[in-house]
Amino acid sequence: MPASGSAPGSKPPTIADVARVAGVSRTTVSHALNGLGKVDPRTRERIKEIAQELGYRPNLRAQRLRTGQAKAIALVSSMPFAVAGGPSRLGFYMEVAAAAAESALVHGYALVLVPPVGSVSALNSLDIDGAIVVEPDADDQAVSQLRGRGLPYVALGRPSAAEDEAPYVDLWGDRVATVLLTHLREQGARHPALIVGSGARHSSVDARAAYERLAAEHHWSPVVEAWPETGGEQAAYERCTALLAEHPEIDAICALVDAFAVGAARAVQDSGRSIPDDVLVATRYDGLRARTCQPPLTAVDLHLDRAASDAVELLLAGLRGATAAPTPAAAPAPTLVARASSLRDRR
Repeated sequence: MPASGSAPGSKPPTIADVARVAGVSRTTVSHALNGLGKVDPRTRERIKEIAQELGYRPNLRAQRLRTGQAKAIALVSSMPFAVAGGPSRLGFYMEVAAAAAESALVHGYALVLVPPVGSVSALNSLDIDGAIVVEPDADDQAVSQLRGRGLPYVALGRPSAAEDEAPYVDLWGDRVATVLLTHLREQGARHPALIVGSGARHSSVDARAAYERLAAEHHWSPVVEAWPETGGEQAAYERCTALLAEHPEIDAICALVDAFAVGAARAVQDSGRSIPDDVLVATRYDGLRARTCQPPLTAVDLHLDRAASDAVELLLAGLRGATAAPTPAAAPAPTLVARASSLRDRR
């Protein structure tokens, strides 16, 4: 077997070198290395071994021209940086990115991370085959640009727009809100307030529906606040301070956006109330913000690693021309992570 690698300063081995050593044509080598054509399995493995021994690396530019594929997918969100960034170090977004990147790489695709900022114009200049859009809003900029380019995409979280029929992985918005609100009631809440983002992301829409249903069932006087995500934690602190003054009867806050929940927790404590004895606090995403808040916030494990992997599989199935169900049946259901912010009975 030939020695591996190339001598310093020498030209890197080419597909012709692999073909010569293997005693086959360049076309056979190309098919063997790219999983194409009808190549005998034993020949395919031998060619792969020779390519590795020689230190052959495919010419990605030539491969792009030949296949028309960039072998790259994007992860993008229109979620404002005030929510996606800050102390969480992109928390939700980066947890999704880590799992999606690993899954994509297994299939030979690179993941391009588009920062969650107000403008997603960078999508127009990226050489990608498709994208995963994290929790698209009703008029999502990323979705609009992907459609404009004719690129396929998968939504992580059910799309809000009625006309959006993209495949998606459901993040169980109704069930998440129901789990949190039921837990707060079991801990003694009788006047809970719901705080959501003012957009139309599925998590906000579903949470409001779940809250209204439970409010009617348990005879709560509904208190629902919808705040712009762009305000982040500080705006939530200011708005929650006013909310508590206007509704002193509030004994629990379910703030879906974790930045809102941290701001709300500060407002509760600065108003002279204690958590959890006077006001219970819970949020949706079990990330760094929830865990490092004082007291730590009750949240939900959304199993984002599995959800992100499922989204990659859905997107790549579409790129291969396969048809898939809109929502993977194996998508895991959310589970409650109860912490000090909502546990009154800790005996």
